[in-house]
Amino acid sequence: MSEHTLIKVYNLTAGYGEQAILEKVSFEVYREEIFAILGGSGCGKSTLLKHMTGLIPPISGTVTVCGVDVHQSDQDSYRRFLRNIGILYQSGGLISSMTLAENVALPIKEYTPLKEEEINYLVEMKLEQVDLKGFEHHLPSEISGGMKKRAGLARAMALNPDILFFDEPTAGLDPITSAEIDELIIKINRSLGTTMVIVTHELQSIFRLAKRVIMLDKMVKGIIAEGNPHYLRDHSGNPAVRNFFNRISTSHNATHESRS
Repeated sequence: MSEHTLIKVYNLTAGYGEQAILEKVSFEVYREEIFAILGGSGCGKSTLLKHMTGLIPPISGTVTVCGVDVHQSDQDSYRRFLRNIGILYQSGGLISSMTLAENVALPIKEYTPLKEEEINYLVEMKLEQVDLKGFEHHLPSEISGGMKKRAGLARAMALNPDILFFDEPTAGLDPITSAEIDELIIKINRSLGTTMVIVTHELQSIFRLAKRVIMLDKMVKGIIAEGNPHYLRDHSGNPAVRNFFNRISTSHNATHESRS
């Protein structure tokens, strides 16, 4: 693993129980990059993310983050791993009965010995970083969907992690709000040097954010493309990859070929 590699997935067979969703998948994520995991519904994007964050053990293969095997580490090493990553869930993942400030404070209280005054300062700073200054005492039910995503991002960033994982960060948002979330992700990446792994199927976000992607395929149970999304859209030799990036359905493609 080179000094530029922060995450290495090697020969990973991933799934639930004995049912493999992905087979023998290998790729690397480099330090400070925005890396995207793409593919159609049911191809294993979220399953892969859960394995990368240690939530599900692999059937076989390894996931190494910052030189530590996520699934073979002892309890102390795994706790250090968790402290070094942040996760933004598709729904935002906020606890509905807690204010935004209380939500953001949760990981700080769990992983640090900081005093209340220091925690409050950090919480205020994190909410300001995601443009939610002044909303500290609001409940999740009192803010919009886009604001919930930003609050979830503030919580994911609470411990200044080296890596942020995003599960469909712009799902369910209108185009303007989606663009705002994308710009916030870019700003954080550039200002803090945070490595980012994003699961998404939103083409506009993919082209705005990612310099490098992998594309998963349900039938292949693995990676069918890797590289720059603009290059893959225009030059991939795989019809499924071109169809995905140009939003051409399989049925449309079959109809077109039958008429040719």
